[in-house]
Amino acid sequence: MAQLILNHLTKDFGGGRPAVADVSLTLRSQAFLALLGPSGCGKTTVLRMIAGFEQPTDGSISYGERRLSDAERALPPEKRNMAMVFQSYALWPHMTVAENVGYPLKVRGISGAAWQRLVGEALSLVKLTDFAERRPSALSGGQRQRVALARCLVTQPDVVLLDEPLANLDQHLRRAMEETFRAFHERSGATMVYVTHDQAEAMALATDVAVMSEGRFLQVAPPAEIYARPEGRVVGGLIGRGSILRLPVAETGERQLGWPALREALGSRDASGTTSGPLADVLVRPEHVHRGTDGILMRVMSCVFEGERFALDLALADGQRLKAFSSVAIAEGQTVPFVIASGWRL
Repeated sequence: MAQLILNHLTKDFGGGRPAVADVSLTLRSQAFLALLGPSGCGKTTVLRMIAGFEQPTDGSISYGERRLSDAERALPPEKRNMAMVFQSYALWPHMTVAENVGYPLKVRGISGAAWQRLVGEALSLVKLTDFAERRPSALSGGQRQRVALARCLVTQPDVVLLDEPLANLDQHLRRAMEETFRAFHERSGATMVYVTHDQAEAMALATDVAVMSEGRFLQVAPPAEIYARPEGRVVGGLIGRGSILRLPVAETGERQLGWPALREALGSRDASGTTSGPLADVLVRPEHVHRGTDGILMRVMSCVFEGERFALDLALADGQRLKAFSSVAIAEGQTVPFVIASGWRL
């Protein structure tokens, strides 16, 4: 199976910093890539270049041995065997659900029994068989999104591109649609590229995550690796609910830090924050912070019930703040010893 390859891809609209600056990526066949980053980081521009709606200023895009675009030439979108799901769904209001799903087939000259069979299979996959004759106006937001997915599936594309497809849905529908996307990916066998600014979506759906900032890829890796071993302060702050502390930890080459090293670093700082030696950024996840008799005293600044647990905001002696979880409530203002089981030097 072919791989999607971005080779030193750049897009410069003029007027300053390029929207996308020299990004490279080889995405294996049938992968699910999430392009994750804040608004304006360049992720949608990357998606539009893959789709063929924008031409690179420099670099190239290939699918297997086939060159899709570079600075000199670009294969038009309809020649790429790709499908795109938009945030707005982009459904024809005067067509039925079946007609919307089958429109790409009509453009390709497929009709009759073949049309009926392919549309029926696509609607069955997204569980909308009973809605075939309805208009989009009679559907919920989640149902419209599933129609858009079925329309992608019906042409059996090599690559499916999704531009923040869940942005218009409420939280409950988002979780339900995540299950639909996972099933769609497993059954379709297509490579998927998914643009989002929601890190929870990216971590839940993708096999690979590319974290973007200011037009560049900061890190590309599976979700678990990015969560456990982020590269740099931006990635560490963007993924998860961790806290980044400035601590005097010895440079040993080890980036995973245990409690003995962290306790020594925390104990070496006084209330004014002064210390001897260089400081390093250390990421601490809230699930690695827990009460312990051999811990460091920290002040509970807030305790918020989240349903299955309490979220704590703790203050260290030098004023730095640390997030933690607790199975029981702890009164605000109380000083309690906490242990940090693990930290990651950024």
